[in-house]
Amino acid sequence: IAANYRAGIQRIPRAFQTLQVPIIAAVNGAALGAGNDLACMCDIRIASSTARFAESFVKVGIVPGDGGCWLLPRVVGMSRATELALTGDTIDAEEALRIGLVSRVVAPEALLDEALRLAGRIAANPPQVLRWTKQLLQQAQTGSLDEALDKAGHFQGLAHHTSDHTEAVTAFFEKRAPVFGG
Repeated sequence: IAANYRAGIQRIPRAFQTLQVPIIAAVNGAALGAGNDLACMCDIRIASSTARFAESFVKVGIVPGDGGCWLLPRVVGMSRATELALTGDTIDAEEALRIGLVSRVVAPEALLDEALRLAGRIAANPPQVLRWTKQLLQQAQTGSLDEALDKAGHFQGLAHHTSDHTEAVTAFFEKRAPVFGG
């Protein structure tokens, strides 16, 4: 069974962890068990007002084999993650917002448009800088402040020499929207 998990569902969180681009989850309905964990694999989570979430593996006599016990505490903190994982309780979208599982709640009919608007706002920024920023955010979850500052300094040195940085500064002084090429 362990080998099947490694060769099967555990490939998903590993793949998500290696993605360099931002990932947005738009949750409209039930995100229970693996669905909740899949949402936690994303960088940003938006929910419709009808969404529900649960780390419900305990309710069916198994553990979160897809990384939920690693993912959920990083999203909502250890105490709340422990409560959710050990009770298997289901929470609604408003509670998910309150505990930081999602960053916003919208009407079901507005969910996809809201997710796409957010994606557009993110995509309007320099692509390589987005990748570096995502790496810094990921590293910050496990590394020290000194490690974070070293890596930030390294990326900042690289960013200053990109055409996108030049374009951003030029666009600022010309009072126009920048056009980034990556």
